[in-house]
Amino acid sequence: MNTWTEIKIAVGAQDIDKASDIANVVVPYGIYIEDYTNLEQTVEDIAHINLIDEELLQKDRSRAFVHIYLEPDVSPAEAVAFLSARYTAEGIAHDIELLPCAEEDWRNNWKQYFKPLPVGKRLMIVPSWYENVETQGRTALEIDPGLAFGTGSHETTRLCLELCEKYMRSGDDVLDVGCGSGILGIAALLLGASRAVGVDIDATAVRTAAENAACNGVDDRFTAICGSFTEKVEGKFDIVLANIVADAIIFLSKGVRDFMKDDAVYIMSGIIDTRADEVRAEVSRYFNIIEEHRDGGWVCFAAKIK
Repeated sequence: MNTWTEIKIAVGAQDIDKASDIANVVVPYGIYIEDYTNLEQTVEDIAHINLIDEELLQKDRSRAFVHIYLEPDVSPAEAVAFLSARYTAEGIAHDIELLPCAEEDWRNNWKQYFKPLPVGKRLMIVPSWYENVETQGRTALEIDPGLAFGTGSHETTRLCLELCEKYMRSGDDVLDVGCGSGILGIAALLLGASRAVGVDIDATAVRTAAENAACNGVDDRFTAICGSFTEKVEGKFDIVLANIVADAIIFLSKGVRDFMKDDAVYIMSGIIDTRADEVRAEVSRYFNIIEEHRDGGWVCFAAKIK
């Protein structure tokens, strides 16, 4: 039996919602949340009883846990490094533990929660293992997230895709900073972009993005680059996409202008709503924000150079 890896992330109970949202962006499958903060009320609401096992009552209410399960051929170190960086950027104190676990169908069971999903007005996100999907007249974007983050189901990705569809013109050149599974750049190409460059510091993400581009028949127009975009990317773009985290967007805001054409649109997502004012203030130093899009506690901005 193949041995999987469990990543167990401990955070303060007050941070569990934010921590689980970030984990879902990073690994959209094989995940569950362990939180006993409101145990009595939760049991009463669900089971309508007030008798709870003593062992549960003794659980530490000040901490909560995110459990992620990785396939045997996936590098846990890369996942841990990325998760830790995201949590640190959001100011979430965390401890991460790696544990072996039996496969127990994790390989396939998570896939039942990832189904074809319409996004915006023109796209249908289709998991790679689905066949003969009715796309309802939409353009199918076939995606296999693997370890890389971005299935289209999370609010941050959908917000970014919707604004990309709105502002991108046929023939545009697109840059996706922190490309993950490649979903944004590939979507842009399917919507009519001339070329797309996806860049990420995570080698697994870059490999997955290239594979997904090939699956969608756009690999001749999609370039996947591993490393810092300020060092590895050349040229200027009509659309720049950044579905990352608030601190990274703040950090990149000044430098990203060097990669934008005069009338380019910069679309930023992955911003938790509690950080929206802070991000808006910093981004507004260099850009005019032309639209703000919100969903499920997440915020996406579209902006142009001042």
